[in-house]
Amino acid sequence: MNNRFNNIETNTFKVEDPQTEEPKQESTIQKPKMRTPKKAIKILFITLKTIGLAAFSVLAFMVLLVYLIPYFQNVKPSGFVMKAASASIVADSGAIVEIDKNKLLKNIENLEKSLAAKLPKTNYLIINTSDNRFQLWSGNKQIRKGLCSTGSYTILKKSDDEKWVFKTPRGVFKIRNKRTSPVWVKPDWAFVEEGLPIPPPRHESRYDNATLGDYAMSLGDGYMIHGTLYKRFLGMPVTHGCIRMGDEDLEIVFNNMPLSGKVFIY
Repeated sequence: MNNRFNNIETNTFKVEDPQTEEPKQESTIQKPKMRTPKKAIKILFITLKTIGLAAFSVLAFMVLLVYLIPYFQNVKPSGFVMKAASASIVADSGAIVEIDKNKLLKNIENLEKSLAAKLPKTNYLIINTSDNRFQLWSGNKQIRKGLCSTGSYTILKKSDDEKWVFKTPRGVFKIRNKRTSPVWVKPDWAFVEEGLPIPPPRHESRYDNATLGDYAMSLGDGYMIHGTLYKRFLGMPVTHGCIRMGDEDLEIVFNNMPLSGKVFIY
């Protein structure tokens, strides 16, 4: 029996004891671990410490602006703020205006001094040919003003080669001579204008002792300041180039204008 059993190949299975089974080797790959709130707080603290409290404050301020700007765009300033701003602007404007005013007054003062230095030392006469008015001055004090008549700017033709333009010259002139009861020696154009033949130079028909009035002041080249028979035309450009004045104005100008006194015509 024993031999037979010994010759029989027996297929036996080894049953291993679970308690004696060798432990399986663990994988070396580690699964990611979930961060807990505690670790997140720790990371935040480290971040704050790293970037600094100042940087975080700037970041917080920027975030705050993102929410506040749209709000303030829809909010109007209060009445108090508006009044305060307006008062500030007005105060600043007032200061600027005051500075400009002082500067302007200083400039005016300098101009007045410059003008005073250039004024004639004696009385002077100003003739405005556009308005046909005159002004008599002594320094910066006006003595007299009134109407006058100046050149008509009409043209009188004798022929194609000879003509006269009746205009008052403009510029600075001087009183060359003064005459009472002046006699006018008529030029050629006076006869042409009346359609009369031109007499010889010293013919008696050339002398007229009534047209110029009581006074005459010569400016040269045949131009004079004198009286007129046609007072209704004062203030109008109707003369042949001379300056006509009314009787009373002419007398005052004659008595106050010295020889070589300046006459400004413009």
